[in-house]
Amino acid sequence: MPSGCATKPGDVVTAMNGKTIQVDNTDAEGRLILADALTYADSFDPSCIVDMATLTGAMAVALGGECVGAYSTCDDLWNSLEKGGYTSGDRLWRMPLFKECGDLLKSPTADINNISGGPYGGSITAAKFLQNFTACKSWAHLDIAGVMDSTDSMSYLPKGMSGRPTRSIIEALKLLSLVSK
Repeated sequence: MPSGCATKPGDVVTAMNGKTIQVDNTDAEGRLILADALTYADSFDPSCIVDMATLTGAMAVALGGECVGAYSTCDDLWNSLEKGGYTSGDRLWRMPLFKECGDLLKSPTADINNISGGPYGGSITAAKFLQNFTACKSWAHLDIAGVMDSTDSMSYLPKGMSGRPTRSIIEALKLLSLVSK
């Protein structure tokens, strides 16, 4: 450990919204930061929230570099994201937000655990974790772990860091702006 103040497995931290989080995996620190970012975003009463992160290696295993794994609580937001991906050529694939996967985050010492208690559903449980920190009815989490860099499978992109799914998001925002007029 870098110091006696470093977070260690089993520590409990309090998020911006007051929920307590048992930290069982100190390598899953990104979701702790996103939790507070989502809570902060909620304070502006937005019509929708879309967060993007290279949150889990599980998504890269599930979908490879072919498409973004998308979780959404709103069909209209999802439809805009999907159409934006189609228009831009950067595909998105909707993943489920099963309630049962949220149950895997139960903690005996806090409101929620930062990882699941088992080896399965890593990306789904990460998204369910984040869902606990936004009250926005129109929320989407894009797990971009598999698409953050380009490989041979996307011949229209040079190798290296890709910026995906930026083009999809721009197209989706165009579509959403037409709906809100």
